[in-house]
Amino acid sequence: MALSIEGRTALVTGAGRGIGRAVALQLAEGGARVVLVARSIDQLDETAMRVKEIGGHALVIPTDLARMEDIAHTVAHANEFFGRVDILINDAAVVAPLGPSRNVDPTEWANALAVNVVAAATLSFAFLPAMLERNWGRIVNVSSSIAARPDAMIGMNAYAASKAALEAHTMNLAAELAGSGVTVNAYRPGSVDTAMQAWIRAQDPERIGRDLHGWFTASFASGGLMTPEESAWSMLSHLLSDDSGRVWDVSDHV
Repeated sequence: MALSIEGRTALVTGAGRGIGRAVALQLAEGGARVVLVARSIDQLDETAMRVKEIGGHALVIPTDLARMEDIAHTVAHANEFFGRVDILINDAAVVAPLGPSRNVDPTEWANALAVNVVAAATLSFAFLPAMLERNWGRIVNVSSSIAARPDAMIGMNAYAASKAALEAHTMNLAAELAGSGVTVNAYRPGSVDTAMQAWIRAQDPERIGRDLHGWFTASFASGGLMTPEESAWSMLSHLLSDDSGRVWDVSDHV
């Protein structure tokens, strides 16, 4: 691993499984102290155990990113424990609700945007002042290829809207911070073998739509899904560059 971030502190949301977990472990291997954020404490504890096995330092903070009070607690606890956060990886996301929009619960739709967009922005705003004071910081927002083609997967309206909004937020914030030493980029991770994909395949095709269900089922059956570790490394290979306001795509490395 070529990534060298000794002494930096990184906060990773969605760190209990999938890409977030892989990112946290690779950051720890590179010498960073990691703050692990997700809802499931069991999964976070397992990630923390792996971090310690490779000689790293981890702080576990169970967090519901749909709750502002949880986010505020996470920010305060991370700053108190490690003193600062230099790297923020906003990976956590929810894919529900799925299915025809006429059947969607507006509250569930709004919750998706709260987790996928509002939480990412809130964490960024919270850690920005200290990053700017030190003239160094890295913020990466994990997006999706659906942001480029929001019409491609009918039945994922909330997810498509949230990822498009997340990329717009990323580009605007990067432009605002140009020349500050703090970079802000988005990352499209590709088709990865994650629990989210497995959950979609387990849904009733009649409820979420046969075409949508069929796409995820066929993608898995083809054997073409990447591992979380492969996708995580593609993201992190950009981390120390001065890129800002970019959309990094895993396809650039495969």
